[in-house]
Amino acid sequence: MFTTETLLSSNLPDVVVGIGRGTDSGNVERSVLATRGHDVRIYDDPEELAGDLASGAIDAAIRGDMSSSVLLPIVKKKLGLKALERVVFMEPPSQKMFILAPVGIDEGWSNDQRFKLAVGSAKLAKRVGMGSKIAVMSGGRCEDVGRCKVVDKSIESARTIAKRLCEAGYEAYHSQILIEDAVRDADIIIAPEGITGNIIFRSLHFIGGVHALGAPVVNSGKVFIDTSRVKVDYRDSIALAMRLTEE
Repeated sequence: MFTTETLLSSNLPDVVVGIGRGTDSGNVERSVLATRGHDVRIYDDPEELAGDLASGAIDAAIRGDMSSSVLLPIVKKKLGLKALERVVFMEPPSQKMFILAPVGIDEGWSNDQRFKLAVGSAKLAKRVGMGSKIAVMSGGRCEDVGRCKVVDKSIESARTIAKRLCEAGYEAYHSQILIEDAVRDADIIIAPEGITGNIIFRSLHFIGGVHALGAPVVNSGKVFIDTSRVKVDYRDSIALAMRLTEE
């Protein structure tokens, strides 16, 4: 079972990671001190952090507790992206880690977008040593077909994506609306669209207390992990960033 402890105790590559500091809470500093033996650099300037990531001066970057409204547009510009497509690594208590996507409210609104997020998530999962079984969610159970046109469309979409993933060589299935089963059975959960994914994330993390390691960008060759300013320990995000640099 792949957990945060599995990640932290693994052999991490010898790479350079930058992490942003935007508050005086001390959480970033304490996390960096706890990762002795690794080259983790603290940045106070968002332009410098994003620039060093883009230029290759550092191998990976983590938002840390910098302001997202300041840093993310700079990262997007420096990396030449129209948007930052993110997936989030989550770990329920006493359960294995899983990846959830899409989590941006404006993401995952087409079959192609969700297919690409699933493929990108599978690549990240393999890099860190997780399994890569994909659960494609829909807005209802299969027996709900005919009750609501929106639900019908959601089920048809999920079936199509799951079939396409299987044909591309991935282990995927239509998990229906049953997220309670998907978090146990799968390693990657693809929500019906970004609003639902964002609500799932918020419900699990902010209400249910499910641990969130961070949200890596999947539409770039550079490793950038978005994190929350309410995190008090970034050691897991740092370890995740290091592992994601490995091909």
